[in-house]
Amino acid sequence: MSETTHDGTVAVGAPVSPDEGLSAAALAARYGLSVSGARPSLVEYVRQLWGRRHFILAFSQAKLTAQYSQAKLGQLWQVATPLLNAAVYFFIFGLLLGANRGIPSDVYVPFLVTGVFVFMFTQSSVMTGVRAISGNLGLVRALHFPRASLPISFALQQLQQLMFSMVVLVVVMLAFRSFPDLSWLLVVPALALQFVFNTGLALLFARMGSSTPDLAQLMPFVLRTWMYASGVMFSIPVMLADKDVPGWLADVLQLNPAAVYMDLIRFAMIDGYGSSYLPPHIWAFAVGWALLAGVVGFVYFWKSEERYGRG
Repeated sequence: MSETTHDGTVAVGAPVSPDEGLSAAALAARYGLSVSGARPSLVEYVRQLWGRRHFILAFSQAKLTAQYSQAKLGQLWQVATPLLNAAVYFFIFGLLLGANRGIPSDVYVPFLVTGVFVFMFTQSSVMTGVRAISGNLGLVRALHFPRASLPISFALQQLQQLMFSMVVLVVVMLAFRSFPDLSWLLVVPALALQFVFNTGLALLFARMGSSTPDLAQLMPFVLRTWMYASGVMFSIPVMLADKDVPGWLADVLQLNPAAVYMDLIRFAMIDGYGSSYLPPHIWAFAVGWALLAGVVGFVYFWKSEERYGRG
């Protein structure tokens, strides 16, 4: 491009850029640019998570090891904490309040210990999920990785901790003459479904907790109410048998997810805890709760991916 000046000389100007006049969006599209930290597609997000699977596992193991690193008994607290909780509940509900009504005396202790261990698996997953983002803002702001790695890792940490508790649970079963049987194999799918359910809850509350830190202070009260309504210390059908309660309320109590997963583990491991204690179609509800919480929690968390750590 050239033009003639007032003195007759010819001035040569810069060539017109082919990008001149294009909007920022058009320029980004032309050169394949994307917004830094933008939310990827759901399929791409799953692919990124799978690529970080080694980090998720290593992070969960590191958190598990560090959890009781300052205590003198160290990792023994992973087993002692739920066992002490079970002992307290047995004293209060089993001995003082007679919550073992309708359950044979040689079954109640395994019944109670199983309920405490299984419910604490869900409770701990939710509580660590609430703080997964808000409690790790330094990591979230310093590194680029799919943020779902954190709540998933914390749920995996609780699963690993449950494995220590399961060793104690087996000892309790043997002490009360509930010996290994083929039905014990049902524990594997039951815990797998509960893990998916817990992970979904951890993702759900991780997003909520990232924008509302006070939720971490409220959740212990919510979880305690859920525990008392889920039959951890007593049999729901036995307790409701002589009470005039609506049928729908009995169904809600028996088919709430915490009660469903506890009943499946009890049915699998405890001799004398037969199918009469179980609501109908319990496996269908176990699968349904896992899929509902897992899918809804994952999508709900992913929807806010680009906003974590920016508040």
